[in-house]
Formats: sequence, C-alpha cells, structure tokens
Amino acid sequence: MTGGPLVVLVGPMGSGKSTVGALLAERLGVPYRDTDADIVTAQGRPISDIFVDEGEPYFRELERQAVAAAVAEHTGVLALGGGAVLDEGTRELLTGRPVAYLSMDVEEAVRRVGLGTARPLLAVNPRRQWRELMDARRPLYTEVARVVVATDDRTPEEVAQAVLDALELKDV
Repeated sequence: MTGGPLVVLVGPMGSGKSTVGALLAERLGVPYRDTDADIVTAQGRPISDIFVDEGEPYFRELERQAVAAAVAEHTGVLALGGGAVLDEGTRELLTGRPVAYLSMDVEEAVRRVGLGTARPLLAVNPRRQWRELMDARRPLYTEVARVVVATDDRTPEEVAQAVLDALELKDV
C-alpha cells in the first residue's frame, strides 16, 4: 500500500502512543500526528468536555472523521485514540497499513493512567472499566495490527525501538 502514514499506533489509553509516536517520528525523521490532538484543536476543548457536553456518539463521529483525514493526509507517524478501532470503517482504513498495537496489562495501565485523571470512560471503578474496555477492544486492536508490542516494564525508548524492529523500519 502506498501513501498514508509510515507507522500507525493503536492501543489503550496510557499505552504510550503519544510518547512513543513522537520518539518514532524523531528517529524516522518524519512528522508526528495524534488524532486526539486534532480533535482537541478543531473543537477548542478537551475530549473529556466533548464527552460530557455532547456524549460519546458525537465524539466517536469526530474521531472517525479525524482518523480518515489523518490516514489520507499524513505520511509520518500517526497515533490514534484508544477507541478509534471501534469504528468498522476505521478498521477497514487501517487494513494493510503498518499498524503497531501497543499492549499493556491492567496494573501497568493503573500505574500510568492513574485513578484520578480526566478519563471519561474510567470515571467509576477504573480497574473494572479498563478490563471491560480491553475485553471489547483487544480483538479489534489485534485485527488491525501488523505487529503487537508489549509496553509493560519498558521505557518509551525501548518500545519505540521494538516498533522499529517489528516493522523493519530504519531510523535516520
């Protein structure tokens, strides 16, 4: 497949998509883009406010549009929001692309994300909700991914190198 992102990162919140994505972009000498940041910029408000004010379906439509635009326009490293793979059209857009799923277990997620941050889908009983989200999303992440890279007990630099190795990409 020609055109589109050089690397697409998917995975749950807190898996390091933004941090690893920026490192990968730097190592590959290409631009970095995050669809959540695109939505925040376009809407002029945080994602948590969009969820509260407009609801999840409204946010998911914004997300679907942001991913479609980014996949069509961006040629560097692209990080998708944790729930982007819920959309069937988004999963189809990712077919055949260099997608890396950054995986982690619940204890790592709690350590990274914390329990008191502004994560609208983890507002009540975060551990249980995270597990339920992952039960629903893990098969979708796996479906779209060319490679799976575990992030548990790894530094962002180690994860970035693992992604480069798994996708057989050379840094500059």
